[in-house]
Amino acid sequence: MKAQRRSLLKRLFAAVAGVAGLSTPTSAMAVSIPEKEVAGVVSQDDIPLYSGSTKLGNLVFVSGAGAHFEGDIRSHTDHVLKEIEKELIKAGSSMDKVLKVNVLLHDLKDYKTMNEVYKGRFGKNPPVRTTVAVHAGVPGNSWVEIDCVAYV
Repeated sequence: MKAQRRSLLKRLFAAVAGVAGLSTPTSAMAVSIPEKEVAGVVSQDDIPLYSGSTKLGNLVFVSGAGAHFEGDIRSHTDHVLKEIEKELIKAGSSMDKVLKVNVLLHDLKDYKTMNEVYKGRFGKNPPVRTTVAVHAGVPGNSWVEIDCVAYV
C-alpha cells in the first residue's frame, strides 16, 4: 500500500511538473524549479505583502483583485475582471488562457448577478471555478474578489 501511494505521488508530481513547464524529474528529490518572476509587489510600511502576479514556468498566478469603491456587485465584478485581465496581459497571458478561477463573494445572494457579468469573459472554453461566500466578508469592503491561474 505504501509503495503504491509513493508511486502514485511520483506520477502526480511528474504530471504537475510537466504542466508547469518544468523538466520531468527522474526522482521526487531531483527537481529544478526555475526562478519565479514577480510583478507588482504590494507593500505596507515598506514590507512586501504580496505580488500582483507570479510566473513559474509557463504558469501565471494572479493575486485576488477586489473593488474598493462605492458600487454594487455588477460594477465590482466588472472592475475586478478588468483588473485581472490587465494583470494577465502584463504577464504575457490573456483571459482565454485562464485555467482556474476562485471567486469570493461578500454575500451568496449576489451569485446570479455576478455570473451575469462574469459570463463570456474567459472565451468559449471557460476555466474551472470555485465560488464561495466569505462569512466575514471580502477584505476592503469589496462585493467580490477574484484570483486565477493561467498559462502563457
